[in-house]
Amino acid sequence: MIISNQKIKKAITIALADEDMMKIMNSVTDESKSLRSIMIERNIAYTTAYRKTKWLLNQSLLVVDRFEITPDGKKSSLVRSTLRSIAVKYEEDGTVSVEAEENVNALKKVMKNFLSFE
Repeated sequence: MIISNQKIKKAITIALADEDMMKIMNSVTDESKSLRSIMIERNIAYTTAYRKTKWLLNQSLLVVDRFEITPDGKKSSLVRSTLRSIAVKYEEDGTVSVEAEENVNALKKVMKNFLSFE
């Protein structure tokens, strides 16, 4: 799908330009993971991972897939990327086109949750 919304285009290009955000999105493309798992797997500092994951969630580039209870009794969110692949093209006239493939598994989860509200 071609992204025409300027806000989403900007969010995608910002995320692609940030190494830690790329690590986070790559980590949760195929399966949902907790923030702790992402931090350990991708060697990202806690505050950085928390702040950038929150930003990605606010931009709808990540979605909370489900919640789990950790062994020490705390609630943990598992996140997943809403996009599977992204292609950005810069034209001579200064226009930027962004094409993205949706992560169907994550979108099904979002729609299921959305449709369950009454």
